Amino acid sequence: MSVRSVALAAAALIALALAGAGLYWALRPAPPPLEDRLVLAPARFADLAGWADDEIAESLPAFRRSCERMLRQPDGALGGDGYAGDVADWRPVCAAAAALPAGDSAMRAFLEAHFQPVLVRNNDQAEGLFTGYFEASLNGSRRRHGRYRVALYRRPADLVSVDLGLFRDEFKGRRIAGRVDRGALKPYPDRTAINLGALADRGLEILWVDDPIDAFFLHIQGSGLVELDDGEVVRIGYAGQNGRPYVAIGGPLIAEGAIAADQMSMQAIRDWLADNPGEAEAMMRRNPAYVFFRELAGDGPIGAQGAVLTPGRSLAVDRRWHALGVPIWLDGMAPDPPAGPTAAEPLRRLMVAQDTGGAIRGPVRGDVFWGHGKAAAAIAGRMQHPGRIWLLLPKPLAARLVPSG
Repeated sequence: MSVRSVALAAAALIALALAGAGLYWALRPAPPPLEDRLVLAPARFADLAGWADDEIAESLPAFRRSCERMLRQPDGALGGDGYAGDVADWRPVCAAAAALPAGDSAMRAFLEAHFQPVLVRNNDQAEGLFTGYFEASLNGSRRRHGRYRVALYRRPADLVSVDLGLFRDEFKGRRIAGRVDRGALKPYPDRTAINLGALADRGLEILWVDDPIDAFFLHIQGSGLVELDDGEVVRIGYAGQNGRPYVAIGGPLIAEGAIAADQMSMQAIRDWLADNPGEAEAMMRRNPAYVFFRELAGDGPIGAQGAVLTPGRSLAVDRRWHALGVPIWLDGMAPDPPAGPTAAEPLRRLMVAQDTGGAIRGPVRGDVFWGHGKAAAAIAGRMQHPGRIWLLLPKPLAARLVPSG
């Protein structure tokens, strides 16, 4: 065999080997993503971009409401990953906040004197996704008639919610729900079954609304104002969930080419559902989660902590990692609807962790409550932006958890 033939043969063997290696690596499964892990790092107020510019006193009512809820709890851990300590760790700062005079300078001085900023990371990632939600508007009636044919249900008496963290430490922050059947906890009916009548004739209907799409988004937002056919306005809020996983329908709509990824928003989903009535119901049923409601009195929706939410200052977080009531500095972006459908501006402000949500998962993940009305809906529906967060912890607590040096 000539030298050239040997070279060609060798080259062919090498090519085959490389092709085989390429095929192996192509077929080899990708490494699994890292499990979520909360990592805390001490920081300074100087690290918080925009700290000196925030109208920070706007967050004081939210923090005071959270303090009221905290201090009503029996002494004990506040939950989450444990960084928030227990009720006793917050009594001094809550007492100081209750006596604080009005004004940004007083609020900022109070925070800098009593708190330590702590950067939150998920493993080594400091950046996460931040979205928005709002209080929906619907038209309804207390009885089923005419166009009012979509039921809003109160929480069924047989719905059992289980905090798995009470049974095993590794399940802290995780919950399931179902109903007991012959001594065993079984899954509760999903959205499809409920829409087909699984809860009918049990007297669970609170109200009847005129639009299934409005009802669907109410389940996502968790609270709303319903203008009744007699002129009364009723506020309703979250009372429970059927325990099924929340599935966002934006993913399937993108995957099937219905909405372009760069055009995805709540408004785009709503428009698609309205424009495709023959497919809308099937698409909405892809989300098996179903929310139950209760009538609320007062001047605003109530978050998971039990405090009335403050527009632009209340943040929904993942309770597996975060304790409710903790002040959080958010450095992110938010839509700027007057400047255009894709315009955004910096969102740097102090917020308070006061709520949760089915789609809010991970240490660096949040949902900003924007309030009620068209302006709030325009911002919340388009908000899908990266951001970072810092916890503000009482200094003695922060020193124990994330000591400097």
